[in-house]
This record gives sequence, structure tokens and C-alpha cells, in this order.
Amino acid sequence: MTCELISKMAGGNVSYAIVNEAGASVYSASPLAAKEFPEYDVNLRSAVSIARRLQDPLAELVKIDPKSIGVGQYQHDMPEKRLSQALDGVVEDCVNSVGVDLNTASAPLLSRVAGLNTGTAENIVKYREENGAFTSRKQILKVPKLGAKAFEQCAGFLRVPESREILDNTSVHPESYEAAKKLIELTGYTMDDVKKGNLGHLMERLNKYGEERAAKECGIGLMTLFDICKELKKPGRDPRDELPAPVLRTDVLEIKDLLPGMELKGTVRNVIDFGAFVDIGVHQDGLVHISQICDKYIRHPSEALSVGDVVTVWVKEVDEKKKRISLTMKKPK
Repeated sequence: MTCELISKMAGGNVSYAIVNEAGASVYSASPLAAKEFPEYDVNLRSAVSIARRLQDPLAELVKIDPKSIGVGQYQHDMPEKRLSQALDGVVEDCVNSVGVDLNTASAPLLSRVAGLNTGTAENIVKYREENGAFTSRKQILKVPKLGAKAFEQCAGFLRVPESREILDNTSVHPESYEAAKKLIELTGYTMDDVKKGNLGHLMERLNKYGEERAAKECGIGLMTLFDICKELKKPGRDPRDELPAPVLRTDVLEIKDLLPGMELKGTVRNVIDFGAFVDIGVHQDGLVHISQICDKYIRHPSEALSVGDVVTVWVKEVDEKKKRISLTMKKPK
């Protein structure tokens, strides 16, 4: 077994992580993969892609057509053009919600940022390679074919941790910098407090000062005020930090290793009408029937589960010949 070989070579306890390989073969045979790894064959490109997914799934998955990642059993029932538009919209929404590091992002990732396209994204990477790391958001205005309008649209989604302006590493848009600094002043803080993350009582001070009064003095609306507060409390935050950590295992690797009653951690890969498929670390996903998801009655598995959820399951039955794994989320008595 692979895990036994790794453990023997490493000379100690070694854990492995389960990574979804959907779409890896599509990427490895693409022109982009050939450009990134011209010296590797398709198998090695695929392996690198899967390993990168553990480090930064979003940055790697944007290189693959969303339809090739496995988005449900009914995807082929939709008009292809409409499906592509819907999936592209979801990808762009994810990228903009998380934000992009201007000094490490690849061209495919940058092209998903609002206001940018494939051409401007490639120009950003080229400028970065020729001139070194960006030191501020405004510096991207020096990138060829990236004008003021594009900057206005994309600036709030770009992060520059190396910038002297701490707000360049938040989702606060440059147009709201003055408002953010005024808010800091009104609540008795300094930019140094923002940098050190010492704004734990920001909301309390804001409530004491008066939210509407502060918004009026800052020249912004209440919703914008609250958004700025959220960013100031955690500059450089990544919403993915709140997601469950990757599941590490040392034992189960093949279907033959599974035994009835075995407790496992898995990731929900697909939710369908009659249940959910869960990746538990073997090549074949296990099925949790709708009746085995929870004790109460549910009309559809989506009422209790979503794709990407990390769940605890127990093995019910294993059919090694037919490669079927039956799981339950109800703890055995």
C-alpha cells in the first residue's frame, strides 16, 4: 500500500490527505498545463495539480473548466451555454469573495477578478516578473492596457500584503480609505492598531459614539460602515480559514481496508435525490442513503448536507466486487 511505503521510507508515522482529483486529467492535457510544465508528461502534471489543490484549492481549480470538476448528475440536462454562464458566475463570485494576492496569483486566477480579463491578467503577471513584487494597489495602474475604469472595478478584490498602506491588504476599496481612516480616528484607534490587530473593542466604541453619527461624519452608508469595521478588525483575513482542516489518515487507502462499523471522516462530494456520496479516502465514494443522514425526516438530502461538508460516517456494508460502499451518519448503538 502507498501509505505503508511512505511510512517505511520516512521511518515514522506519516499521514496522508484526501484530495478530490476531479478534472485533473482535463487540466494535465490542456495548453495551460503544457505551458506551466513543458518538461513534464501528463501524469506528472496531474500529480502536481492534485498536490497544489491541497495548498490552495481555489487557485488551482480556476484553471479547469467548471463543467469538468463534477457539478452534479443533472449538468448535462441544462443548455450548455447557460450552464457555462452559471458556473463561471459562481467561480468569479468565489474568487472575489476570497480576494487575490496580487504578488502570488497566477494569470488564470487574476482573470476571474471583476474588471480583469485574460489579457490584463497576463499583463499583470508579466509586469510583476519584469519589475518585481507590487508594493501598492495603485501600482497596477502602470500595467499596460489596465486603465482607471478597470482599476476601479478590481481594486477592492486585490490584496498587497507587502504594501505600506495596511488597507491595501483588506477588501476596503481605495475610494473608502479616507472613510476608514476617519472611522479609526473617531473610535480612538490608530493605523498601528489596525496593523497589530488591536481593534477588539471597535464595535463597542462605535456603538458608544453612535453608528449613524459615525457614518454621517465618514460620508458613507451604514452597510458600508459595518463592512469596513469587519475588515479593519481582521486585515488580510481569508474567509477560508473558517473551513474545516483537511482530513488526515494513516490507515484506510483501499476498499478492502474497510470494515462494517468503522468510523471515518469524509467529505461530501455530491448530493442527489436519494442520498449523498462521501469521499472517505478510497477510490470509490461511499453512499449515505437519505434514510441514514439524520434521525428526523427530511425531504431531500440538501436540507442537511452540502457539497464540501466534512462529516463523520460509519461503514454499514462493503461490496468489494461491485465496488459499493454503504455508509451511515447515524452513530451505531
